[in-house]
Amino acid sequence: MSVIIYSIAATVVTMMAIGFYVAKKVNGDSINYIVAGRGLILPLAAATLMAQSLDSNATLGNTDLTASFGFWAGASLPIGLALCLFITGLFFAKPMNRLNLTTLPDFFRRKYGRTVEIVASFIMSVAYAFLLAGNLVAGGFLFEIFVGTSFQVGVLIIAALVLAYTVAGGLFAVAYTDVIQAGIAFLGSMALIIFVAMNYGFTIPEGMGPTNLGQLTDPSQGAYINLATIVALGLGDIVAIDFMERVFAAKDPETAQKACFIGGIGTLVIGIPFSVVALSANSILAELGVEAGNQAVLYALLQNAVPPWLAALVLAGIVAASFSTSDGAILGTSAVMARNVIGIRVDEDDSGPATAADGGEETGIFGTESDKLLTVTRLMSIPITLLGVFFALRVSATGMLLVLAFDIMLAGALVPLVMGLYWSDISTTPAALTSMIAGSGTRLVLFMLVPTTYGIENTLLYIQNDIFTTAFDGLPTFIAAAVSLVTFLGAAYLTKDDYPIHSLEKHESPNIVAGGEED
Repeated sequence: MSVIIYSIAATVVTMMAIGFYVAKKVNGDSINYIVAGRGLILPLAAATLMAQSLDSNATLGNTDLTASFGFWAGASLPIGLALCLFITGLFFAKPMNRLNLTTLPDFFRRKYGRTVEIVASFIMSVAYAFLLAGNLVAGGFLFEIFVGTSFQVGVLIIAALVLAYTVAGGLFAVAYTDVIQAGIAFLGSMALIIFVAMNYGFTIPEGMGPTNLGQLTDPSQGAYINLATIVALGLGDIVAIDFMERVFAAKDPETAQKACFIGGIGTLVIGIPFSVVALSANSILAELGVEAGNQAVLYALLQNAVPPWLAALVLAGIVAASFSTSDGAILGTSAVMARNVIGIRVDEDDSGPATAADGGEETGIFGTESDKLLTVTRLMSIPITLLGVFFALRVSATGMLLVLAFDIMLAGALVPLVMGLYWSDISTTPAALTSMIAGSGTRLVLFMLVPTTYGIENTLLYIQNDIFTTAFDGLPTFIAAAVSLVTFLGAAYLTKDDYPIHSLEKHESPNIVAGGEED
């Protein structure tokens, strides 16, 4: 156990040291802080995109779901996330990088106006509170099991550590620590699957393996949930705050596209082995006379079935993963709240704010007087982190929180993004606004009415009823997205002749609301 504790401690120290060391690159500039100066080279861009997918939700959630429900239940997580990277590389990376945006809601302001920008910001921020919570949950359980703290204390420790270096280094800290995280995750994943193959072999329970496609076609085998997971991650992650932030940070459109493809391959290479190992988890634990109980299956395996050095390596990857996605979630959401909700846009001409190098004076960790966006973004990270801690302590389910986060964004923000980018001539402000409200509203209502969400009991916000049962689980993903699309098309048809169509060119910042007047 001491080896594991030392490994976790070394990982934490390394992440913190790197995060604080690269903080000097921020240099008092909010563009450096939020999108790393829009200059990430391919290795950094690819590593940070891959690390965004390989969070602790997608490792612990993956293995738990696979062990309980079958290969496709767990593998749908890395498959969905990899699918998102491939789709983004094909259709979104280049055009979105060319727009020279700072945050994703900037797109909605340019195309649809201030009101839509605010609505999109709130949808994404709520979703990312769930994503942050899922990573804090994984870290909390890890500290409880392997370090000896309580779960609650573990969540608070992870949150405090990540907050500290994120406030200091912004996306530079995120990107540079992601390189380490991706490397540790790859080594841990490969070592684990090789060790299990050589020492235990692979045992695939009947009906739970990858060849049982009933898991994707038969509702009684969880097909609705598995397909909804792939769709929510594959499409919903496209409008993820920190995901697009990383696309914007690539030094040019070609780098952004290549980074997406490399990240997608890496996500599959690292994520699928966890699903394969999880298929044999129950038989391995039974052979050893161990019961996982309420403990995460992967943690039970690492605690009982592998040597300390391997457990230490895999756990180091999980700790790094918790840090990686948590810091991106905190940074992205804080930037959105400061820039797009509060409305601080010091770089509206894209020339960047005055920095210390330009004669501005550094006033400490909260930036320069000339760059209020940097200061407020850092300050906003505190309440954002506290909200993530609240959800982590309220709903301690990693996989469900991951998918729910992207489900919310799929329902509320994807259609206006795609239509605004590719069908700009029919994309009006009322269409975007009604689509967002209808899609996200439908998803929220169904979340409150269905007793389970992705197979996990809804303990957060459930209204008892006899209409919607667990058999309905998974379908809300498709229903809410369909409502968003139909609403957009209907509103666009009704308003296309009465509302101006705005360009996405730089400096175009309409302030049109549903009534047609500038706000």
